[in-house]
Amino acid sequence: MHRRNRLERALETLLFNARWLLAPVYLGLIVSLLMLLVTFFQELLTALPSIMHQTTEEVILVVLSLIDLSLAMNLVLIVVFSGYENFVSKIDTGDSEDRPHWMGTLDFSGLKMKLIGSIVAISAISLLRAFMTLTEPGGFDERKMAWMIGLHMTFIVSGVLFALMDWVGSLTGEGRDGAAD
Repeated sequence: MHRRNRLERALETLLFNARWLLAPVYLGLIVSLLMLLVTFFQELLTALPSIMHQTTEEVILVVLSLIDLSLAMNLVLIVVFSGYENFVSKIDTGDSEDRPHWMGTLDFSGLKMKLIGSIVAISAISLLRAFMTLTEPGGFDERKMAWMIGLHMTFIVSGVLFALMDWVGSLTGEGRDGAAD
């Protein structure tokens, strides 16, 4: 019996420490954040020289692209912070007043809701950008627009269903320990 306990403890220690295998994933996501930042500045620097010759619609399209990139960057940061804190280790920020209020309190259910909310916002901006090109010659592709609207609606319905499942889980008490997630 004593041997089984040592073996069990060793296995549990190995399993618990395996969480650190996720750390390189979060480092990779930080690299993807840098990639998005480079893309953001490429878009901005490409648009600036011709700003005086652009139409209002063209400027709005650039701004929508920049907002889209900003939302994607926020999404990556949310995943890095909450994923690391939920699955690897708590982040010690000391007494920093800059620590986001949701850090350390965002569970898997909350992360799902933030993710789907960001995806819906990104999809809405992409759809708005597509609608803005409707007046351009050859700008209307009925099939593409139908797919974009269908996907956007799918994201919205998925978000509502996620929220409904979390609400039902909270009523039954299952969603609190993460087992129902």
